[in-house]
Amino acid sequence: MEVDLSPKLAKKAYGDNGGSYHAWSPSELPMLREGNIGAAKLALEKNGFALPRYSDSSKVAYVLQGNGVAGIMLPESEEKVLAIKKGDAIALPFGAVTWWYNKEDTELVVLFLGDTSKAHRAGEFTDFFLTGSNGIFTGFSTEVVSRACDLDENAVKAFVGNQSSNGIVKLDENFEMPEPKKEHRFGMAFNCEEAPLDVDIKKGGRVVLLNTTVLPMLGEAGLGGDLVRLDGSAMCSPGYSCDSALQMTYIVRGSGHVQVVGVDGRRVLESTLKAGNLFIVPRFFVVSMIASPEGMDWFTVITSPNPTFTQLAGRTSVWKALSPSVLQASFDVDADTEKLFRSKRTSDAIFFPPPN
Repeated sequence: MEVDLSPKLAKKAYGDNGGSYHAWSPSELPMLREGNIGAAKLALEKNGFALPRYSDSSKVAYVLQGNGVAGIMLPESEEKVLAIKKGDAIALPFGAVTWWYNKEDTELVVLFLGDTSKAHRAGEFTDFFLTGSNGIFTGFSTEVVSRACDLDENAVKAFVGNQSSNGIVKLDENFEMPEPKKEHRFGMAFNCEEAPLDVDIKKGGRVVLLNTTVLPMLGEAGLGGDLVRLDGSAMCSPGYSCDSALQMTYIVRGSGHVQVVGVDGRRVLESTLKAGNLFIVPRFFVVSMIASPEGMDWFTVITSPNPTFTQLAGRTSVWKALSPSVLQASFDVDADTEKLFRSKRTSDAIFFPPPN
């Protein structure tokens, strides 16, 4: 596979007063197009309001920073108004209409990672705005909107023409938006930073899994994921997705180093990583990461709602499952070398602390 897998930063697509929208382009990160996946980021200033829209792609939204309010309307369902905060993951299947609002001083930043296999453009999300200068109603004639909404011509012109902004606006300080309801979070959002740990390795790292057990709506979106926190100088075991899933990994905090190995044992990526980077691991390719002394956190979305991984180190690795004679023959080593290999990394750990 001759595709550039180098980590990339998002670039601003639009926005000014109230916030901005940033996206990763398939022209710079070609694996987006190859894998039919997309990535973008929304940043809202205080009183910033992302206008209602729906998308041609299913996604997972992950709150990177701040607190805010999200409105989510699934097809033929009532509006859910959720209080959202850092660490929240939200599954957004096809057909979901969403809006986002920040009433706090701290900037609200939301990451979107998802599947573009049914999108208009491979590797890119296309949003269809309900209002604004590029809203759906701006394309219809006054007569059509008037008859559809039972409004006179003057009212139609106001509804269609008054909102001259595109995508994001800044509301007045005193404007009252809907208050979130606690019960609306149930089944809609899952906080990865507050959840019980699925993996916890001393001086190694911690993992919280994002699957249909904790967020059933991921099944509708066809996506899963995890939040990984790697301690300083620790290593994440080489492993691969064994169910044909792609991995989209965003570096949330810190820095480190990544290696990816593909077909014929060829190293296809070796790079430093820093906060804000996104990189993609192709199907069945093996990835391993090492954190810098400051540690490194990342959020990954996987194109399977309940992904399965195979490790190449540790007690649960494929090597330890093979019989001794198979290992001897495969590596062309003697029995003593095979025993030495098998005697190492005997725990279930997928994270390894730095050498003493």
